[in-house]
Amino acid sequence: MMPTELGYKPDWSAARAAWQDWWEHKGLALCVTAPKDKPWEVCHKPDSTGKSMEFMWWDPGFWTQSGLHHIANGFYGGAAFPIMPTWISGPVCLGVMLGGEARIENGTVWLHPVIHDPDTHPPLRIDRDGVWWRRHWATITEAVRCVEGRGVACYPDIEGAADALSGLRGQDFLTDFIERPDWVHEKLHEANVAFQEMYEDWWPMLRDSWGGSSIGIFGVWAPGRTVKMQCDMSCMLSPAMFDEFVVPSLRQQCQRLDYVYYHLDGTTALQHLDSLLAIEAIDAIEWTPQAGLPQGGAPEWYDLYRRIKAAGKSVHAFGVASDEIEPLIKAVGADGVCITTTANTETEARALLRRFGWKA
Repeated sequence: MMPTELGYKPDWSAARAAWQDWWEHKGLALCVTAPKDKPWEVCHKPDSTGKSMEFMWWDPGFWTQSGLHHIANGFYGGAAFPIMPTWISGPVCLGVMLGGEARIENGTVWLHPVIHDPDTHPPLRIDRDGVWWRRHWATITEAVRCVEGRGVACYPDIEGAADALSGLRGQDFLTDFIERPDWVHEKLHEANVAFQEMYEDWWPMLRDSWGGSSIGIFGVWAPGRTVKMQCDMSCMLSPAMFDEFVVPSLRQQCQRLDYVYYHLDGTTALQHLDSLLAIEAIDAIEWTPQAGLPQGGAPEWYDLYRRIKAAGKSVHAFGVASDEIEPLIKAVGADGVCITTTANTETEARALLRRFGWKA
């Protein structure tokens, strides 16, 4: 029999209904997280004494025990839910799978260029015997096992094809759009094939008991296949180049997804918004302002959210302060809006949820 709720999310059925409505551009999906007053269960944090950063990121047991400790001490209110992370390659999952060299710096994983001669570099393929494939497989397997009945395991942070190529090729990738346009189209296609193969290979493990999947970085659930799509390097492309190279690549990525979520990053990427809104398969857009600007709940972004909604897409306002929620809803409307916020305590979180009509 299919379970109804989760051990760390007693109102999971209500949250799933809220997500279903949000994908259909109706209703408010309000996500409120806070430290739990009393842990759901005692899950000890693994001892990091003497452990290298590489071990703490890439040892499946250490990684998943850290994740379990984190979610056991969290309160997940409204549409929020406990997610076991699997993003051991940070935001360069596709890049490392295609042969990229990665190392941990400043608390995340960075990719270093390996395509130095485009004319001689072999076609981009996933190496299923490689260290990164084995690391991900082992971590996902352990994450699913540990979180069962408590929460859900998410997909790794798979970046878009153009972003992966940018990491694999380095700054020369920008001149490739002019000097080697056919090569860029070819490599974008190869990266997308790898993207789809990875997704399908992991689907039997990461498909949850309700037939859904989750985007861990942004705390989003969908009642079917979903993943975060993006092109952060689009800030360096003209609209004409974006339409010629990236839009067809994004359409290719959408083909096997049931629910398509796009991560729009930075004001210099806003020049491509109309092109994104014209992609019918994109269901929802999340907005991340760059560092130093007001974050997702600020009035500066109300018009942006209205544009997205007017195009028939749902909106995800991420990193919203609690006092920004009501003005945002009044300005943009609640239907088809997801708001992610935090509270200092479980008591504060429950009060905030009740204020906006969620039983807590």
